[in-house]
Amino acid sequence: MTRMRITTAPEPVRTLPEVDMSTRLGSLVLPDPVLTASGCAAAGRELDPFVDLTAIGAVVTKSIMLKARSGRATPRMAETPSGMLNSIGLQGPGVDAFIEKDLAWLRQRGARAVVSIAASSIEDYVRLATRLRTVDGISAIEVNISCPNVEDRGQVFACDPVAAAAVIHGVRRATQSAIPVLAKLSPDVTDIVAVARSVVDAGADGLSLINTLLGMVIDPTTMRPALAGITGGLSGPAIRPVAVRCVWQVHAAMPEVPILGMGGIRTGLDALEFVLAGASAVSVGTVIFHDPSAPARISQELDVALAERGFARLADAVGFAHRAAEPVHPAHPVSPPGAEDTAESAGAEG
Repeated sequence: MTRMRITTAPEPVRTLPEVDMSTRLGSLVLPDPVLTASGCAAAGRELDPFVDLTAIGAVVTKSIMLKARSGRATPRMAETPSGMLNSIGLQGPGVDAFIEKDLAWLRQRGARAVVSIAASSIEDYVRLATRLRTVDGISAIEVNISCPNVEDRGQVFACDPVAAAAVIHGVRRATQSAIPVLAKLSPDVTDIVAVARSVVDAGADGLSLINTLLGMVIDPTTMRPALAGITGGLSGPAIRPVAVRCVWQVHAAMPEVPILGMGGIRTGLDALEFVLAGASAVSVGTVIFHDPSAPARISQELDVALAERGFARLADAVGFAHRAAEPVHPAHPVSPPGAEDTAESAGAEG
C-alpha cells in the first residue's frame, strides 16, 4: 500500500524594497535613525565589539559635567518587573578628561558623537557649552535638564518652563549656533508641551523625549528602600507608553520640531511606534545591558517594518499616526504618503 503525503509549496521569498533610513535632527543629518541613549553605553567603547558605531546614527555619551563626579552612594541600581531603576547620580570624569580620552576615541573611531551635558546651575551649563563649542568631533549637544538622579530635585530644570528655557538660552548663546542643541525633557511634569515650547522658543534645535521617570523600590526583606538614594530613574519597557504619549503630544503641538524619541525601545516595532507618533530618530538604552548589539538589530528591524508597510523613506513615516483615520480593507491597506502621487504618475504614463 502506497502512502500519500500532501505537502504545501513553500511561500516564495519576498524581496522588500530598500528604505531610505536617513533622517535629520535640525541641521544634524544622520544616515540611520537609531542612536544610543545617554548613560547606557558610556562613550561607546563597550559596544564597539558588538556594533559598528559608524553605521548607527550616533553615540549619545553619558552626561558630562564640568568636574569629575563620583555619583551617589551604593546600591544604586535595582531591577523592576519591566525595566530597571537607577540612581547613578551623573558619575563621570569631568569635561576635560572626557574630551581628552572618550571624545578623542570616538573621533578616531569615526563615530558621530552627541555629547550629553549636565550641571547644577545655568552658569555651569554655559561653561560646558563654551568649552565644547570649539572641540572637533561633536555632532550635537544634548542638554540634560531632566535627570531625576540628583539629590536636590530643585536642580531638575525641566520641571519648570522658565528655568528650562533659561538653561537652553544660555547654551544656545554659548554655542553660537555652531552645534545643534537638543533639550532632554522630563515626563514628570503636568504639561510637557509647555516645557517643550519654552525650550524651542529659547533656541533648542530639537527635543529628546523622554528622560527616565522618578521611581522607587522598597526591598520587602530589609523593609527599606532598595536604593541608597531612595529614589531613582525608571527606564525600560514599563515607560514606553508614557514616552510615546509625550512624543505624540509634542509633535501634535509642534510638528516642525525634530524629536529624538526614547523610552523602553527593545525592537524595531517599538521604534516604529515612536516614529509614527512623531519622532525623527530614536535612542536605545536599557536593552543594551543584556543585548549590546541592540542598536544595529533594532535599526534592521525598523527597516523591515517600514518596507513591509510600504514606506520608501523613514521621513514619510514620521508622525504618520497623526493622519486622519481612514477605513482599511484587508486588500487595500492605507498607503504611505506619496503613494497616491506615484500611482497617478504610473497611470498617466500607461
